Amino acid sequence: MLAAENVELYYGASHILRHVSVVAEKGAVTCVLGRNGVGKTSLMRAVMGLQPIRGGRILWEGEDITRLRPHERARRGLALVPQGREIFPRLTVEENLETGLAPLPRRERRISDDIFTLFPVLRDMRRRRGGDLSGGQQQQLAIARALVTRPRLLILDEPTEGIQPSIIKEIERVIRALAARGDMAILLVEQYFEFARALAQRYVVMERGEVVLSGDSDHMVESDVRRYLTV
Repeated sequence: MLAAENVELYYGASHILRHVSVVAEKGAVTCVLGRNGVGKTSLMRAVMGLQPIRGGRILWEGEDITRLRPHERARRGLALVPQGREIFPRLTVEENLETGLAPLPRRERRISDDIFTLFPVLRDMRRRRGGDLSGGQQQQLAIARALVTRPRLLILDEPTEGIQPSIIKEIERVIRALAARGDMAILLVEQYFEFARALAQRYVVMERGEVVLSGDSDHMVESDVRRYLTV
């Protein structure tokens, strides 16, 4: 469904991504692994159109979307859960969810009950302000806000960062359930190896803006991957 091919990305004179390619397929989790600063978030921003690329192309469901703006990609079914969550702290949980409805046609702008089935805690906190939630609850809210768009590609940028273990288990459960539906591709950025290994069908490891390892998770060699994760 998604194919980023030979992506070249610069910030000013700094060459951030070098011939990076990644594929995310429907019904599967593709995990992008690597240390801080290797270009993982830049790649996700390139996929969403938040950062223009200088070379390569982004294909989505057979269409070249390289030149489309972020909101145009969102209308085609792409959704991003950014690193750091970026919820609106002064808005209620329900209002935060409603901000995610913008890409949908007006007649479809409603919050599905499926959201609260996946994240029961959000139903109980609908009237609470986002800034009053714990870090783990804010992460669940950020994922739910992306899901209200009914995406066909869900991009999760380090969803376990700074999250307590019990919430990590909840997020793992949700990602597994979404993948099992078979109608969504999931692109997951992670540094937490165990979390990635438990979920991913395919993996890509990055180092200094390049892909250094990739393949099916069944053939992942833990020692090879871990040497690109340890500081």
